[in-house]
Amino acid sequence: MLTRRELFPALGAIRIVHHDEHLLAVDKPAGVPSQSADPARPDDLPHRLKEHLRDAGEQDYLGIHQRLDQATSGVIVYTRSKEANPGLARQMEGRTVRKRYVAAVRGDVSDFDGAKGATMRDWLGRDGAVSVVLPERTRKAKQAVSRVRVLERRGDRALLEVRIETGRTHQIRAQLAHRGLPIAGDRAYGAVRAPRLMLHAASLGLDHPLTGDTLTLEAPVPAAFQRWLDGEEAVPLDSLDALRVALVRARESRWGLGRAALSKAPTTAFRLLNRGGDGVPGLAVDVYGDHLLAHLYGDRALAAEATIVEALSELGYEGLYLKKHPKQKNTLRDDERAALAPADPVWGAPAPDELAVFEHGVAYSTGLGDGLSTGLFLDQRDARLRLREVAKGKSVLNLFCYAGAFGVAAAVGEASKVVQVDVSRPALERAARSEALNSVATERVRHDVFAWLATAAKRGERFDIVVVDPPSYSTAGKSRWTSGADWVGLAEACFRVMTQRGTLVVSSNDGRLTQAALRRHVHEGARKAGVGIAQMKDLPEPPDFPGAKLHRLWVRLGEAKGERPSRGRRRRRR
Repeated sequence: MLTRRELFPALGAIRIVHHDEHLLAVDKPAGVPSQSADPARPDDLPHRLKEHLRDAGEQDYLGIHQRLDQATSGVIVYTRSKEANPGLARQMEGRTVRKRYVAAVRGDVSDFDGAKGATMRDWLGRDGAVSVVLPERTRKAKQAVSRVRVLERRGDRALLEVRIETGRTHQIRAQLAHRGLPIAGDRAYGAVRAPRLMLHAASLGLDHPLTGDTLTLEAPVPAAFQRWLDGEEAVPLDSLDALRVALVRARESRWGLGRAALSKAPTTAFRLLNRGGDGVPGLAVDVYGDHLLAHLYGDRALAAEATIVEALSELGYEGLYLKKHPKQKNTLRDDERAALAPADPVWGAPAPDELAVFEHGVAYSTGLGDGLSTGLFLDQRDARLRLREVAKGKSVLNLFCYAGAFGVAAAVGEASKVVQVDVSRPALERAARSEALNSVATERVRHDVFAWLATAAKRGERFDIVVVDPPSYSTAGKSRWTSGADWVGLAEACFRVMTQRGTLVVSSNDGRLTQAALRRHVHEGARKAGVGIAQMKDLPEPPDFPGAKLHRLWVRLGEAKGERPSRGRRRRRR
């Protein structure tokens, strides 16, 4: 059995390009961040390189002088001694370092034809998380200069060589997008489909900061660029080599989560690969402790089952479970579900029937061979942590609780009271097992949620926090629920059992529903319930679920600015 350090090695797919006592240059794989987004769980390139150097018995000093976007691959250089810092800094700041990139785009690139191509000169500003080209120079604008020429073309697809003279945030991405040529795979700038962000730092030319020797540090352009040029927009599931490359890239992107099993508050369950968000439509792969779980969606994935199993069996886990997801799950018979989700692994050793996994130190009972679901929705991991952090002393209601993960997190966070409501007896039984793992208790109620809410409102029950995560479609007795406009009535019912300054945590995985529509429905529900919304926040996309159509809101009640008190409430005099 491989350890977490072996499954997620420090160097991994990072290739060393140059190494001496003063300089270290590497070929950074796509997916490895240049700086860590979460200091509590460092997964950035310097952190990993320092661990590698220590393991090799070397001192781990690294001077940081440049960065690459997480999704960009290619050459990046660090100093290995303090004596080398001034010389490299002068070159970086003086713009004498020769930076050459390769970008894949789709559209009219005729402006960049010829041996010299053309020069892009723009003033860049910021618009939230992205850079934008401004129509004119402003006080905060920074000039961006990039020289571009066409390297190769297939129809309307092209590979461009980009040599940058300035080093602005998202410089190449913003400048090309402004000209109607967003880099393939760049979701932030509206690009066409591709297996990854098709931007690669191919070479870096500089003078050695101490010896003065001319260095040209190079990283070969990944094969995916040529395949995209030839028309490939996603990883072909029937290609073992292409799947291997995609899984390596996914491992690099999830390195921090993979190593989180070793922390004091461990996380041992996460998504390793997320369908189209990772360039592999039709395939999702989850990690549950020492086992993998593959989800197959669509005919292409089903036809490539043998290839998928072979690729996943090479990753070093103990066993692999498989679940085949039909378009409509609600009408399946028990025997059909068993065929789609075998109880036994398709490769390797079986997991325990009751497998305990951890999220931020909280244990949850799961079952890898227990139907099409495991009892734990991994995309809610960070939302559960957020709830746990604010639950102390609060009363919490968890609706459509399924296996009770939100309720368990609230109980671990020392909520004063937790009520969990669901119509499924097996789901509530699993919730009880998760509670036992953490030595906490909740009140579990087997009941139709809508009927229970109506009764609770009449009784005058009130909760400080209400969590509502319904399925896209459900029936229970006379109740019929369909995600969409039905959200208005559900939100209203939730607001009627909340305290005046309560919090509503809303979640939907309905891909047909937009975030804007969900916000409108919740606002309308609040209006009908006669309450005011002080704040409505969109919860961020989980890092291991890129491109997922998840809609989550964190809604805090209270008097919004400029809002008149609702009927039945009076404004307090100061």
